[in-house]
Amino acid sequence: MTYTDEDITLLKSFLVAHGQEHLLAHWDELSSDQQDDLYRDIQSVDLENHLKSFQRCMQKELSAPEKEDNFQPLPLDACESVFISNKINERWTNIGLKEISEGKVALLLMAGGQGTRLGVPYPKGMYNVGLQSGKCLYQIQAERVRKQEQLAAQMYGSSESIRWYIMTSEHTKKATVDYFKSNGWFGLSEENIIFFEQEMIPCISLEGKILMDSKSSIARAPGGNGDLYRSMKNEGVLQDMLKKGIRSVHCYCVDNILVKVPDPLFIGCCLDRQSDCGAKVVSKAYPTEAVGVICECNGNWKVVEYSEISSETAHMTDSEGKLLFSQGNICNHYFTTSFLTKVIEDKESELIHHVAKKKIPTINGSGERIVPDKINGIKMEKFVFDVFQFSEKFTVLEVARNEEFSPLKNPSGAPKCSPETCLEDLSNQHKRWIIRAGGTFKNEGLCEISPLLSSNGENLEDLVRDKFFSLPLHLEVSKNGYHNGHISTNGLHSKL
Repeated sequence: MTYTDEDITLLKSFLVAHGQEHLLAHWDELSSDQQDDLYRDIQSVDLENHLKSFQRCMQKELSAPEKEDNFQPLPLDACESVFISNKINERWTNIGLKEISEGKVALLLMAGGQGTRLGVPYPKGMYNVGLQSGKCLYQIQAERVRKQEQLAAQMYGSSESIRWYIMTSEHTKKATVDYFKSNGWFGLSEENIIFFEQEMIPCISLEGKILMDSKSSIARAPGGNGDLYRSMKNEGVLQDMLKKGIRSVHCYCVDNILVKVPDPLFIGCCLDRQSDCGAKVVSKAYPTEAVGVICECNGNWKVVEYSEISSETAHMTDSEGKLLFSQGNICNHYFTTSFLTKVIEDKESELIHHVAKKKIPTINGSGERIVPDKINGIKMEKFVFDVFQFSEKFTVLEVARNEEFSPLKNPSGAPKCSPETCLEDLSNQHKRWIIRAGGTFKNEGLCEISPLLSSNGENLEDLVRDKFFSLPLHLEVSKNGYHNGHISTNGLHSKL
């Protein structure tokens, strides 16, 4: 037992004062071990601040929505694009590779999600969309990291390792760490992969009562990907970044199969503009596409959800017929460590949670666990982009959707964001690379190029120029080591 009778008396008084005495309603029915568990569970909650956060987010929920008149298109001086100049793109890429070579770049991966919606019982990052190689999302990203280290070393003579911080959840951390370990860390150094855990926060009823998952445990849920910042502080991630001399942090979600990690062009763009915060965007496919858009609101940078914009506003165009609100957010961001320090140390408490009304399993008055058939509570969430408002020099970089954005959200057979669409998008990208490098295809089918061979279509000319390829095609660096240059050329035919 880790408490005294006096401790319990004080706890009961504290809970009564905050309207949460129901947390101990079944105390006398619990075993001593269960009482220990419940006592620790309650003590782990910063109850006063959590209830204040609940009140703040409910007030925001009940207040009038933001007036659309306050939404303004992004000013031109905040916007850049990869479509303007290949020469500028090359300069930005070189700046980014130099940053990598000097050991100043880190990746920040948000990977707390399970593959439940995909129909699998393991973390989403372990999912294979059907690649010929059998590689999962984690392996694809790890090999892209290795390739960027190699390219930086080739350009600048040597390169420091890229530090990779991976935020998991209590449900995914062990499985993720075990998976990396069993796969030899995918060729990366174990010491440069840092796993940390997203905190779980209590769920609350619509009446403001903390919900119980069982008689001896509080119902909890992840606090959204914006809880990243608090977790970075509590888990020592920010301190580690500063200790290692990191300056540029590329932050992204695990489920985008086309994500460039790290992207030296994006990093170089933000460095060149001396930005403390940046975001990649893709042009909306159509005015009412269900994607959040980045805009200016009351002098601050903001991601406005598609549900907050009327059809009339969504269809607004400029004098050239282009959509005014077209910058679709793809959860791909740049931060300086000085910006993260400001956010985490001074600004995080200013962020207001968003309300997600849910059907949350809980116990009834008799202590029986039930699954409600209607909404009974809320999960409080913060979003990673909520911190844009604190940026003093913000950059938005428009990129090509077919080169950089294909998220895995839905199960096999879904019309979009499914394993099949991700596989097709990656295959089409790799076919474009081969065609651009001078190769030709004889038929239709799948194409896969190892990231260890090429991460962005580079260095393919000597291999594919003036050659015919039969599909399916899989170009892979030998397992003997990606430096030896041995390539598997199944389906490769020379032009006549």
